[in-house]
Amino acid sequence: MENVEDKEKIEYADDNYESVKTLFKIRAPALFLGLILGFGISFVTSHFEEVLSSNIEIAFFLPFVVYIADAIGAQTQSIYASNLKLGRAKFSKYLHKELSLGIIFGLMFSLVSGIVSFFWFGDKFLTLSVGLGTFGAIIFSPVLAIILTHAFQLLHKDPAATSGPIITVVQDMASVVIYGIICSLILLK
Repeated sequence: MENVEDKEKIEYADDNYESVKTLFKIRAPALFLGLILGFGISFVTSHFEEVLSSNIEIAFFLPFVVYIADAIGAQTQSIYASNLKLGRAKFSKYLHKELSLGIIFGLMFSLVSGIVSFFWFGDKFLTLSVGLGTFGAIIFSPVLAIILTHAFQLLHKDPAATSGPIITVVQDMASVVIYGIICSLILLK
């Protein structure tokens, strides 16, 4: 747990009390870094042109894989950041539990996405790609959320204001990479 002295050094974004200028100062750096990293997602996606052009159906599932992993990571980040502010978060305990939840959600959602893919297209290799890509992106997401949120806390930055935008773009990029690699390995055999 963080001690009170460390918590006082962090300037938390609080719309109830802070001016727009202060809120902008707290939130803008992470958003501008996210903007730059967001262009990186397009660059990373372009590296999977071969597999995307070989099977356009892969692209139909990309928004889903990115969204579901991001939603799980955002949920993790929000809960962990709020408990950090209250001084009730233990990094190792959260990391273990969130990894477990990532595995559980990953199994559930990869099964559902694989079933949907199979009934939609009837392609067992696409189904395997979508299922494994979903699983990989999901198990990575809460772990990344915990690590980055904790890192911003250690840097004495408001983890809710700074880690959210950064985690989103990093998770999105990681999801594209995981999904792209898995699809490439399975479909470009």
